[in-house]
Amino acid sequence: MPGTKMDRRFFESTRGRIVALMRGSTKTVNELAAELGLTDNAVRAHLVTLERDGLIRQSGMQPGTRKPHFAYQLTLEAENLFPRAYDRVLGQLIAVLKRRLTSKTLKEVLRDLGRTLAGPGEAPSGRLDLKRRAEKGLAALEKIGGAARLERQGDRLFIKSGNCPLATAVSEHPEVCKVAESMLSEVTGAKVQERCHREGAPECTFEIKENETSSD
Repeated sequence: MPGTKMDRRFFESTRGRIVALMRGSTKTVNELAAELGLTDNAVRAHLVTLERDGLIRQSGMQPGTRKPHFAYQLTLEAENLFPRAYDRVLGQLIAVLKRRLTSKTLKEVLRDLGRTLAGPGEAPSGRLDLKRRAEKGLAALEKIGGAARLERQGDRLFIKSGNCPLATAVSEHPEVCKVAESMLSEVTGAKVQERCHREGAPECTFEIKENETSSD
């Protein structure tokens, strides 16, 4: 990638805004044009430059009204350009804890951390349906850096994020996913089970269910 500098000035440019919009998601030319208030041709010109610089790539097709549209997403190199120093610190901390704690105690500590990250917010109301409570979890994951979305597969509900906010630590220590799992459970008042993909660039996937007694 020839010297693209990911600083404040870059993110104030149109190409920088495109990169920010695409973080953790796929976008078509039409979607970007609508969000940026630009013509399709103007967006295509920026995408050509970003693709040449190795920041985006085509990632399949999405159905359109009259014909399918190319979808684009950020490359792993682009995702890694976003600041993540805290992630490396967390990775080192987990390494130290692994040397000092049993596996069971480590999981308990990580879950406690997740509950702490959820904060002292209002307890989820049982009157809210599962989708509404999952939306609260979505907002919580976004606050720690995830670009999250809700997906329904049949009768199953998932929170997914194309970029993991704790990617560096998760790559070395999969147990770190328990932090987000516990945080989401606390925020939603639901049973949350992480089903994250950790091969290559980690991607968050959490299944949200009505609460029930569970064990490790």
